[in-house]
Amino acid sequence: MWGMRLRAIRTERCKLAIGKAAELVGWHPSKLSRTERGQRKVTVGDFATCVTAWGLPVGHREEILAELAAGSTGWWERPIPGVHQDVGTLAAYEEQAREIVSVAFGAVPGLLQTRETAASIVSSTVPKADVETRWMARLQRQQILGRVKFAAFIAEQAIRTPWGGGDIWRDQLERLLKADEIGYGVRVVPQYQTEILLKSSWQWMRFPHTPPVVHVELDSGAVFVHEADRYTKIIERLEKVAFSRTESRILIRQLIEGA
Repeated sequence: MWGMRLRAIRTERCKLAIGKAAELVGWHPSKLSRTERGQRKVTVGDFATCVTAWGLPVGHREEILAELAAGSTGWWERPIPGVHQDVGTLAAYEEQAREIVSVAFGAVPGLLQTRETAASIVSSTVPKADVETRWMARLQRQQILGRVKFAAFIAEQAIRTPWGGGDIWRDQLERLLKADEIGYGVRVVPQYQTEILLKSSWQWMRFPHTPPVVHVELDSGAVFVHEADRYTKIIERLEKVAFSRTESRILIRQLIEGA
């Protein structure tokens, strides 16, 4: 998260290209690039060195450094056996986000999954011993739902897929209804629409002081996209294509009754 903040300061406040910014700090451009993308940890010292070398005004500099120094550490800052480091990076972004929109293609978004659904999904790709650890990490991530504006666009085939079998599937559908009832917008993207081609699941995150970031799920892991305009436009199109929240609730309820 602080790498992204550093990038915003460099580009928006200091108006520096990455090569010039790295030169001023005495770093190789690749080191600064990795830092901004969250591929190496940002220390208070690193941050202070950069913003000082770039000429950020003293008042702004002291305010940001105080915020960084006072920041609480999260569970994701410690390596967790069996949990990919990308999950920790995602959790750090989610903790700082003001708004999150999940777009789900093959399964219900992780932030809305029940334990049994999550276990049935991950058990096909990870060792049995790591399944519970994966779930605990996901459960920790779900704790941000009470503090962030959240919405989900879920492909119809995802809610129709009975991960774990009938009872687990029905409980998951009930969870979606409850999530919508308490204010998390859950909308289903029709299966036979031709307006938008969804090929993967991704999560768009908006922050108070920095541009949005998108977490895209891939077969081989995940990637964080810092140029999010294309995904922002897709969300705008999904707003028009997806069933309304009321229509989505009706469809989910029909699936529960028919299960």
